[in-house]
Parts: sequence; C-alpha cells; structure tokens
Amino acid sequence: MEVNVYNIKGEDTGRKITLNESIFGIEPNDHAIYLDVKQFMANQRQGTHKSKERSEISGSTRKIGRQKGGGGARRGDMNSPVLVGGGRVFGPKPRDYYFKLNKKVKALARKSALAYKAQNNAIIVVEDFNFEAPKTKDFVVMTKNLKVSDKKLLVVLPEANKNVYLSARNVKGANVQTISGLNTYRVLDAGVVVFAESALSAIDNILM
Repeated sequence: MEVNVYNIKGEDTGRKITLNESIFGIEPNDHAIYLDVKQFMANQRQGTHKSKERSEISGSTRKIGRQKGGGGARRGDMNSPVLVGGGRVFGPKPRDYYFKLNKKVKALARKSALAYKAQNNAIIVVEDFNFEAPKTKDFVVMTKNLKVSDKKLLVVLPEANKNVYLSARNVKGANVQTISGLNTYRVLDAGVVVFAESALSAIDNILM
C-alpha cells in the first residue's frame, strides 16, 4: 500500500512511500488489541481506593441488643456492617492492577491497530518538520493545511521534539508521541495518525 507524502503546508510533494505490508497489511487481531488496551488502562489506575472495615470504625464495642428475641439480625456493636455507619464487608483495599503481557502480543496489538487505520485511510505521512519555537498557532495551522483540524489527532515523531510537543499541548484532541512510545490505545483513540516520514521508516525496528 502506497501513500502520498505531504509537507506541513498540506502540499503533495509528489513522492510516495510504501507502507510495510507485514505491519499495515495484516489481518487485525481483536483479542490482542483487547489485551493490550486492557493492560494500558489497568496501568493508569492508582489503586488507592479504600473503605473502612468493622475493626477500623470509631465507635463503642458494647453489644447494643440481645442476641435473640429482637426480631432482627444479631448485630453486636455499633460498628456492625448491618447498621448505617458501620463497617463495610469485603470493601476495596489498595492494590496494584498491573498484569504481564508478552512482548509479541503487544507488538501484534500495535500492528493490528495500525492495520485498522490503514484500512480506513486514516494514515497521513508528512515530511520531517520542526517549529522554530513552541507556538500553538503553528501546530493549528499545520492541522488545517492537512485538513485534520476537526479530528482527534496522533502525531508520531522519530524522536522527542520539545517544540512540537509544547505546540500541540494546548490543542484539544491532539497527541504527540515518539515512535518508540507508540501504543495501541493511542492509535485506536485517534481519528487520524500523522507520521513524520522518518518515523515511518523506523517503525520496522520497533515492531518487527
């Protein structure tokens, strides 16, 4: 599959670049995508949730009613879970939601996500670019030139570029990532993926 190469002015350079069929032309694996996105979302969780159990409630431990004959549950002290204000049974505790995922599965998930974007013609390749200074206006102009200003955007660069990152930071729906930090969730979440030309050339070393 070939795609045209544009510059940041939105002009066709007249050159084409061939997308690697072993990445962009595979049959997407939905289960691998599910696992990778699930791991990504799980890793975002703080896991600091906590509720108080019976022993942690501040209150008298005096037995407030008879064991039998009261017409209700045997509830013991005021901290009993059956009373309003009592402890919670089997409540949430701080925990780590991380789980392991094999590298090959993660690579397959990223390939599958990119293959979906290729099938939907949602991949744009631009010549390598840089901004002289961090300017949101320059980034917005670029998105308008490429006719993607109304879409959720993922810009993939070959390496970290502070000027481009800072220029895109305040643009709603725009995300900038390096090729080495590319992940399945970000690719799927974007309406259009814009690759810098050299980032696309380096993708083989990342996913193959």
